Amino acid sequence: MTEQRDQPGPDEWEEGSGQVASATAAPEPQPTGLPHVDEVMRAVGMLEERPLEEHIGVFEAAQAQLRQALDTETDPA
Repeated sequence: MTEQRDQPGPDEWEEGSGQVASATAAPEPQPTGLPHVDEVMRAVGMLEERPLEEHIGVFEAAQAQLRQALDTETDPA
């Protein structure tokens, strides 16, 4: 029986980069049909291109925008 890990092992790290080596790029998120959610998904998806120092701000903004979207009542018309 093989054990499944949540954390990468040392052999899975790119040497000197501090990042996990990836064989394939992450798939593009599928549109949800909810403009606010799709906007958040795009912003989070672009984190790879942004400096690490900016990631926390993007995640905080994403959480706030998603919370607002969930708290806002929508008309099921």
